[in-house]
Amino acid sequence: MTGRGRLAWCAAVATGASACALLPLVATLSWLVPAALIVGAQVLVGIGARRVPLARALTVLAQVAVAVVLLTLLFARSEAVFGLLPGPDAFARFGHLFAEGGTDVQRFSIPAPVTDGIRLILLTGVAGTALLVDVVAVTYRSAAAAGLPLLALYSVAAGLYNGAAGWLWFLCAAGGFLLLLLAEGRERLSQWGRIFGNHRRPGAQYHDPGSVEGTPRAPVRTGRRIGATALGVALLVPAALPALDGGLLDSLGGTGGGLDAPNGTITAVDPLVALQDSLNQPQNQTVLVYQTDSRDISDLYLRIVALDEFDGEAWQASERPALLKPADGFPRPQGLSPDVETEQITTKVTAADWYAQKRLPLPYPARDVEVDGTWRLEPYSLSLVGAKGQDARGASYTVKSLLVRPTAQQLARAGAPPAAMERYTRVPDSLPDVVGRQARRVTRGAENSYEQAVRLQEWFASAGGFTYDTEVEAGSGTTAIAGFLEDKEGFCVHFAFTMAAMARTLGIPARVSVGFTPGQQLTDGRVEVGLQDAHAWPELYFEGVGWTRFEPTPTRGSAPVYALPDSAPGSDEEGGAMDPARPNTGEDPAPQPSGSPQCSPAERRLDATCGKIAAGTGGGGDGGIPWGTVLPVSGGVLLALLPPLLPMLWRTRVRARRLSGGAGVLSAWQELLDSAWDLGIVPDEAATPRRTAERLVEEGHLGAESTAAVRRVAHAVERHLYAPGAPGSDGVSGDVRRVRAELTGHASRRRRVRARWWPRSAVRLVRAAAEYRWALGARLRAASPLRSARQPRRP
Repeated sequence: MTGRGRLAWCAAVATGASACALLPLVATLSWLVPAALIVGAQVLVGIGARRVPLARALTVLAQVAVAVVLLTLLFARSEAVFGLLPGPDAFARFGHLFAEGGTDVQRFSIPAPVTDGIRLILLTGVAGTALLVDVVAVTYRSAAAAGLPLLALYSVAAGLYNGAAGWLWFLCAAGGFLLLLLAEGRERLSQWGRIFGNHRRPGAQYHDPGSVEGTPRAPVRTGRRIGATALGVALLVPAALPALDGGLLDSLGGTGGGLDAPNGTITAVDPLVALQDSLNQPQNQTVLVYQTDSRDISDLYLRIVALDEFDGEAWQASERPALLKPADGFPRPQGLSPDVETEQITTKVTAADWYAQKRLPLPYPARDVEVDGTWRLEPYSLSLVGAKGQDARGASYTVKSLLVRPTAQQLARAGAPPAAMERYTRVPDSLPDVVGRQARRVTRGAENSYEQAVRLQEWFASAGGFTYDTEVEAGSGTTAIAGFLEDKEGFCVHFAFTMAAMARTLGIPARVSVGFTPGQQLTDGRVEVGLQDAHAWPELYFEGVGWTRFEPTPTRGSAPVYALPDSAPGSDEEGGAMDPARPNTGEDPAPQPSGSPQCSPAERRLDATCGKIAAGTGGGGDGGIPWGTVLPVSGGVLLALLPPLLPMLWRTRVRARRLSGGAGVLSAWQELLDSAWDLGIVPDEAATPRRTAERLVEEGHLGAESTAAVRRVAHAVERHLYAPGAPGSDGVSGDVRRVRAELTGHASRRRRVRARWWPRSAVRLVRAAAEYRWALGARLRAASPLRSARQPRRP
């Protein structure tokens, strides 16, 4: 097999290794065989076209053609011309399948079933990536740049799935890419011929010019050693790094709000972008199972995180100091007066083995938690956060919490919130004015904050004409809130975010909580909480009562007794709040059917089983970036790409050291020679400094100033060598920089790129390492007792 053929197959293997990251996204592996066939056909066509040889563009077209024909045979045979060639009907079929695949991707959770649409997306993505890698690495001979499509393929998969074995897929992708680099390096080195030189190590034989004795040392052997070392470093170092943990929020692209920082703060969480995907899940996978001594579970919402900061782009949990979990229980809930009726209940919870959330779902307000592991308390939200890699997988814990039962009169008489609560009334400047105007219209005539809150809740839940729709685009920023008020279609994220924002415009402290509704009660008394029970709801603060839950989402959850409209002063006889802005349509809005067929909308309202999974990604639902995934994955990929960048990094470091003020004349001169070498002017070790300077002037096409500079440097070198005490060596570094800049400016773009990324003078590093290894080996052999015993003693 030729070197180029070997490189083409290595490119295909690299693509396959990166495509392994797609395996956890789907339920079956039926797409792997056709993907391998398409990629293999592309490789064979490419090898054959390059042997003909065809022009580069024709080679690429031939590879595209064979991929399209094979896809036609797999997906559009009945629409193809002669059952083989793609025509207009076949491409229309492809368009239809792509649309179905896009819908299926949004509709199904991970791992998704391999429908025809999803299979076409997978095969097209892998085949397209393989073609790009082959074109860049083999056709255009730039294997390093071929890492970009490989990185794109891996990053797409890693951004969608963040499972516990994510490190394995990273190792596969990194190993494939480095295998490609190794194959290209071997192919290039094999064209250099044999190395002749006078460097000898003790006991070694070399093939010197004109000699017929000794064994020639091929540079391929050195290339293999360098590549193997780089491959080992790139695979072993990432393997030693901690894996990315996944959880209910983590597994969908965000951060679970872990606590591993040495300063003991809780990182911000934005867990809401993938919520929409879970609303359409066909299966309600069990997350938690619990038993409680409460007689009524309708108010037993299990909260994961409270989002209390709104910057206009997303609602997030603020960074706060976390304390060690106190042995004597949790602090009293903020703002709760002893006059309010409470009941302490005990709940025993068991989490699923796959549930890797870093925050424990707890009823609010929790008073004490018995749980094994390393957990810390966030006192402001009364939540427990895992520290040092701790998560909730398989955890069993017992929670003592309060059922708070304030009366409508207590909420209505709540005093003004303290100054510390002002931060929970802030809204960003980007919030559209329509949000505040609508809030004031809906609550016109309300006598206190409690009446305003009840009217807002009922306006969203029934009187405002809103429709529950899981197909609406998710969003948490100000644009999404304004669009929701205009279109009046959305799901729990939109209702919770918008009510909290409107409450803040009225001066009511508000935040958004994310967690689970109570779940489904089983016949044996246990309660089962599934993915479809994840939910978001607003919490408003009333002095004397504390943070108080409301439920504005229609057909979702259950409104607490104190928040029902007939409990609030000023409500009408039909149970709806008096609302001057309510449209007099004479009919109630018809809510859309929920994503789960297990129960009707009325049953959901009673037993609170409606919420969907809360997922974390950066930037909210307005097309934000999942920083919690992107940053670690990007860091790992950069670490894998470090070995090919070592020559550039080494040259940058050496250049800075040589041109520093106290480096000396000879160091500056050596940097000038190496910089010229990087740009294609090979140094002549036998030439004098003056002759070398004239050669640089001639081959580098230097101007007058640079010519004078290089001659000054050469003259300084001669003085240093033959008259060490002579003055006048100042300014050498500046002259070297001036000459180097002009040499770079006169070089071609290709030479400049190579000089920066793959400098020729970096071979000095290899030579120095080899000489050091040989010298070290000689010293070890000389010091060996066995060798000393074999040597006869001199008389």
